[in-house]
Amino acid sequence: MQNLYDMIVIGGGPAGYTAALYAARAGLRTVVLEKLLAGGQAALTGQIDNYPGFADGIDGPALGEAMRRGAERFGAESVFAEVVSATLTGTPKLVQTAGMEYRGRTVVIAAGASPRELGVPGEKEFQGRGVHYCAHCDGRFYAGKTVLVVGGGNSAAADALYLAGVAERITVVHRRDALRADPIYHAPLQQAENVSFLWDCTVEAIFGGDQVSGARIRNLKTGECTETACDGVFISIGRTPETGFLGGQVELGPGGYINADESACTNIPGVFAAGDIRTKALRQLVTAASDGAAAAHAAGEYLAKR
Repeated sequence: MQNLYDMIVIGGGPAGYTAALYAARAGLRTVVLEKLLAGGQAALTGQIDNYPGFADGIDGPALGEAMRRGAERFGAESVFAEVVSATLTGTPKLVQTAGMEYRGRTVVIAAGASPRELGVPGEKEFQGRGVHYCAHCDGRFYAGKTVLVVGGGNSAAADALYLAGVAERITVVHRRDALRADPIYHAPLQQAENVSFLWDCTVEAIFGGDQVSGARIRNLKTGECTETACDGVFISIGRTPETGFLGGQVELGPGGYINADESACTNIPGVFAAGDIRTKALRQLVTAASDGAAAAHAAGEYLAKR
């Protein structure tokens, strides 16, 4: 019975650790399973300025560690291991890491979603040094500078519009000859004087010294390659929810995100989804934390009825 928990939280980002905090504070035996660092994707961000309560901002790793300590203060346990599979329809629910099986009366899935990468030379080398995946997170560093936005969907259009209010010059690089984004974005982007477009183009490589200084662009129609100077590259080609370990047990919606509303309830009783992994309009740290609180509340109600 040692590994039987009232709540297993899969993912140690803001959603996961908020759920753990609320659950542990309510007296539930809780464990958080996180494969990387406390804070999840937030721990990979250098400076966070849009999370309430930090007037001067806070760096991602520090925020993640603070969230971990806050949950552990009330007895939540942290285990740094990757979840490889789960059996969620039975009682108790089983969650398997590489070296241990955990049993839980409830499970909160807060594994997040990872940005899709271009997979081009220079991308990994310059991550955090000019290559970014979230304009609202990192755009402020590019005031008065020149940036590329790669993509043509809603996320790329929204990022370009946000950056238009910050950077001096934005160039949108899209592999098609028109945006795929919803029509509501088209006119504002066309009217923005500091936004231009490279149609039918892809980024072939990103280069620089200590920081990004440019990118090699290939025209898909002519095959011609040119080098474009820039201070940063924002890659906005979507995100991939971390749902592979679920084995199709949980109902997914568009884009592979877990179908769960503001109550955090999934199609499986006792299983809840919180943060970037669930269907939602806005994926930010503050909405992830809100999801975590909702998931813990719903899990508490579920347990009280059993």
